[in-house]
Amino acid sequence: MRLSKYLLTLFLSILVLSAAWAQRPKVHHGGKLMHTRTNHNYNVIKVSRSKAKTICPTFEDSGYPYHGIGFKLGDPFGATYKYYANKHFSFGVDFGRSASGLYSRYYKEAFNEFTRPDTLQDNQSTVYLAHKAKTDWVGEVKVLYHIKAEKISTGLQAYAGIGWEVRRLHIQYDYLLNDGIFDNKIEFINRTRFTYGAQGTIGIEYSYFSMPISAFMELEMYVDLLRDPGFYKIQGGVGLRYVF
Repeated sequence: MRLSKYLLTLFLSILVLSAAWAQRPKVHHGGKLMHTRTNHNYNVIKVSRSKAKTICPTFEDSGYPYHGIGFKLGDPFGATYKYYANKHFSFGVDFGRSASGLYSRYYKEAFNEFTRPDTLQDNQSTVYLAHKAKTDWVGEVKVLYHIKAEKISTGLQAYAGIGWEVRRLHIQYDYLLNDGIFDNKIEFINRTRFTYGAQGTIGIEYSYFSMPISAFMELEMYVDLLRDPGFYKIQGGVGLRYVF
């Protein structure tokens, strides 16, 4: 959790500094482009299409579609791809490892799901001891609707959408098998769990950099529809994509 707070603080700091630098007034002086803090009015600088795409990949509406590929830090932690079909709609795909520590309590409570009470004798019972998520993979696909937030900052967009999430967990449980009074022993089981569900997403994306990249921060809510209907979890993360 502490690492997530540091990442969020770093992302917001970069976003604010980049926005402030990008929006400083610019003038031509002696053949060079310079920044100034005076209150004089200057003519608007026209930017060519090639220069616009370099400064901001989503700068020009006629440049769509675009592709974006990069990484995401959060839940899940992994690779991310985004297809910008037009200025309003995009399609995203994320794949990586879930932050299993955020699900530790849930996996503990799911212990009884993986044991087989019907195989126990009348005098036997099990007691949970510990668990370890060996692999916890997550795949997401989503469709998003974008709106420009130029009044807040040049290059800033807000978006929201819906999607589908697939999860595959391989977990080991250590437990105590009570067999009478004097014959207790520690055992373990390995289980694989597959499930899926619906997802809702909101986020912001900033793309006014000197390089063709975009930074994003998003919040998601996942609702399980297969193994544990009604279970929901707040997810999200921050990341960067190279846009081309």
